[in-house]
Amino acid sequence: MNLTFNADWWSLLTSSFMSNALVAGTLIAVAAGMVGYFTITRHSAFAAHALAHIGLPGATGAVLLGLPVSWGMGLFALGGALVIGALGKKASQREIATGTVLAFATGLGLFFARMSSSATKQMQAILFGSILTISSSELLGFAVFDVLLLAIMSFAYRPLLFSSLNEQVAQAKGVPTHAMGILYMALMAGVITVATPAVGTLLVFALVVTPSATAIMLTRSPLSAMVVSALLCLASIWGGLVLAAMFPVPPSFAIVTLSTTLWLVVRLVSGRSQH
Repeated sequence: MNLTFNADWWSLLTSSFMSNALVAGTLIAVAAGMVGYFTITRHSAFAAHALAHIGLPGATGAVLLGLPVSWGMGLFALGGALVIGALGKKASQREIATGTVLAFATGLGLFFARMSSSATKQMQAILFGSILTISSSELLGFAVFDVLLLAIMSFAYRPLLFSSLNEQVAQAKGVPTHAMGILYMALMAGVITVATPAVGTLLVFALVVTPSATAIMLTRSPLSAMVVSALLCLASIWGGLVLAAMFPVPPSFAIVTLSTTLWLVVRLVSGRSQH
């Protein structure tokens, strides 16, 4: 591939579809920053990665029925999250439940894709994302989700944080840890549904987990880690869009590369400072 610099990149960056992508990146960063922190503290990175793939049959099934892809993905991701949360009371149980649901969902997604040529064509966008094609109606959905997420966090922040940092002590103090686990999985399903259009199910890990892992190395308090995580996620998305405007590279690749690079640099620097 010829990576020729696009001298007219600014006009491309200020186009209407790119504006939608930038706004979408902001809304995704807010959601991913909040929930991503709990993904790290609850050691649920595998579950976060799996939920994106569990939503795959919902997305391909929605194409078969002529429904919006996000509806199907959100429904399946939420259903998978509730099943995993209900069956996985302990960490070992969650791993087994997650793997089992993931395997079934992946097979079902491939089955739906084989049933329709339109679903097969949609697979690439689902797997790798298509942030440049996000519509105004999807932006409205992202904004509504962010408002709901902020409202839920305002009520559940303390018990969710307590159960995430020390589940056994929280349980002894009367915190409904199992309910908090189910709530977390449901919120994660929503964030995955919101973030997948940007980078796809295969790369969503770079937005939901990687910025939060980077932020935890840079900060001490949970709230500051969430803010820094959201900013890192935003920098990765916006920076990736700028690179995609300057050079002929897929936006999802540029976004993931920036997110991973930031994590690697901070990890190397923090590792040296500890010696």
